[in-house]
Amino acid sequence: MLRAPSRRKRKDPPQRLNLIPILDAVFIFIFFLLMSANFIKIFEVQSDVPIISNTPPSNKKPLALTVRVYNSGFNIYRGVPSRLIKKIDKIGNNEYNFESLHNYMINLKKTYKSERSIILEPKVDIDYEVIVKVMDAVRLLRTTDEAIYQKDTKTDEDIKVKYLFDKIVFGNIRS
Repeated sequence: MLRAPSRRKRKDPPQRLNLIPILDAVFIFIFFLLMSANFIKIFEVQSDVPIISNTPPSNKKPLALTVRVYNSGFNIYRGVPSRLIKKIDKIGNNEYNFESLHNYMINLKKTYKSERSIILEPKVDIDYEVIVKVMDAVRLLRTTDEAIYQKDTKTDEDIKVKYLFDKIVFGNIRS
């Protein structure tokens, strides 16, 4: 009697691909990507765009308050044409004197209570953090600052001023 060849009867099961090492490598790669990623918060600082108006100008002279930020400190201008009214130099350790700027803005606000606009003109090489701190110094009235009151035109009551110069317009974006 003849026997059938053994290789015909014996069939090897199909080989399966081992995915465990590949999945391990993928999870380790994802872990390192997450650990090396920089998660940052992006904040938006609101600023107005200069508007051209067709209304005739009033007899009241505009304050046209301008703060120019230089590497040496701040120059504060007012009026049209602008004239320098205050220069604030950096303090001893080569840092900007934001406190003096803020105090000077409080004194200006006491004189010009209804004025809310200010023009900010930073130079090209000024850091973003410095610009934000300047905006905070000229915009925010702190709770520890002296209270400033303004007459309401409708009710003739004294209303506490909440902001200094909160309508910030950038004067030179490209220069």
